[in-house]
Amino acid sequence: MQVIFESRHHDGSELREQAVARVRFAMRRLSALVPRAKVRLSDVNGPRGGVDKRCQLALSTVGAGEVVITTLAQDWRTALDLSLGRATRALKRALRRQQKPARTRWTSRAIEP
Repeated sequence: MQVIFESRHHDGSELREQAVARVRFAMRRLSALVPRAKVRLSDVNGPRGGVDKRCQLALSTVGAGEVVITTLAQDWRTALDLSLGRATRALKRALRRQQKPARTRWTSRAIEP
């Protein structure tokens, strides 16, 4: 799996190796379906503080297209963990939709000889 990391903020850039490792760990079972993941960390408010750390996680999947999850949190690690949790749930849901056959309508007609 290819993991692309982007951050313009200095503190976010320090989390590069940790973020790449967290993404690979969270997607280890789904790695055959996710050939590429893109992690983008940004600070919404700048130095003002508050709940302003944004993690945008874009997963390019084989069967479900692109899944994009955006999360805001107090710090980047929490935002990344929340995004990964939401992304794995979304991918599992998409997998279940693909594997589940469509329901067919049965009619109760009598078979005539």
